[in-house]
Amino acid sequence: MRVIGLMSGTSYDAIDAAAADLRFDGDRLVLTPLGLLSQPYPSGIRDELAGSLPPASTSMEQVCRLDTGIGQAFAEVARQAVGQLCGGSADLIVSHGQTVFHWVDGGTVRGTLQLGQPAWIAEATGTTVVSDLRARDVAAGGQGAPLVSIIDVLWLRGRPGVPIALNLGGIANITVVHGEPVAFDTGPANALIDALVTELTGRPYDVDGAMAGRGRVHGELLDRLLAEPYYGRPAPKSTGKELFNLGYLARALEGLPEIPADDLVATVTWLTARTVADAVRRYGGTEVIASGGGIRNPVLMHQLASELGAVPLRSTDELGLPSAAKEAYAFAVLGFLTVNGLGGTVPSCTGARHPSVLGSITPGARGLPIVPADARPPVSLTIE
Repeated sequence: MRVIGLMSGTSYDAIDAAAADLRFDGDRLVLTPLGLLSQPYPSGIRDELAGSLPPASTSMEQVCRLDTGIGQAFAEVARQAVGQLCGGSADLIVSHGQTVFHWVDGGTVRGTLQLGQPAWIAEATGTTVVSDLRARDVAAGGQGAPLVSIIDVLWLRGRPGVPIALNLGGIANITVVHGEPVAFDTGPANALIDALVTELTGRPYDVDGAMAGRGRVHGELLDRLLAEPYYGRPAPKSTGKELFNLGYLARALEGLPEIPADDLVATVTWLTARTVADAVRRYGGTEVIASGGGIRNPVLMHQLASELGAVPLRSTDELGLPSAAKEAYAFAVLGFLTVNGLGGTVPSCTGARHPSVLGSITPGARGLPIVPADARPPVSLTIE
């Protein structure tokens, strides 16, 4: 089955579309990458989105406008992906949508909201769409995150030692692939860095880690940031920009003398490296296999490697899965499992009571994809 995964993470810098051929081979799931394209959000939509996210307030009118605008933006990227990556025809499109709120109350996720009306995608492409993949896991008592954990487990199970998959998006998350797998959000990855750089310079992110590279880590500020109770909570757990935003930084800065801009950026960059490395150490990780936009920040990667010490840090590219496209491919797999009636979660990773078939289905012009009646849950994932 030819499947397109659509993804925009908590950094909301672009919409990624990754296409793959997916098939079952006995108890293996085989993924053949067909390519990735990425398009920035239209500036008006991105600005409206940025202005409505926590800690800002919003209105139902803005929510409706964003749901439509994001859906239309995803639809345009999907249309391009069908033509450029799939030769004009795809069997299924899987849309993560844009997370705008992740409702966590005392460690329990009460709800999660992703915008991007899938009807626009189905109408633009004529293709069946699976969307809203997180809500079912939340309804089953889970965190609704990190959903990519099932792909990490299927793909990395069997490697020696304790491999740990790391995603450095807006929020960092890991999957510990050993024994009963564990997965959780470790804290901020790019979200706090990007917000701070935007506030200080108007630029959307720290290009090549230049500001962090020039700055020096402010020890007292780092200690205050690390005092956030979230870091010490047990897994499974999840978080988002509702917690890790400029308000979190402002509270930590109270009473401190003025800190140079480069030092601020250096400190929040090291915060990401430290909290990720602390999580890896806690679970005895023997290798870290990283993906996500954060791996393009050489200063962050250098700091993380320094914190990890003897634990090797490599990218998913080294194992055959393009790091820039990993999450989009992961959601392609989740939607593929959904249309085959198969669960897409690992309960020990999300904290749910049971595995769930994820998402809602919006039929395309030709109806639902034809799938085998005897599909069985895969035990491994192979990249070919």
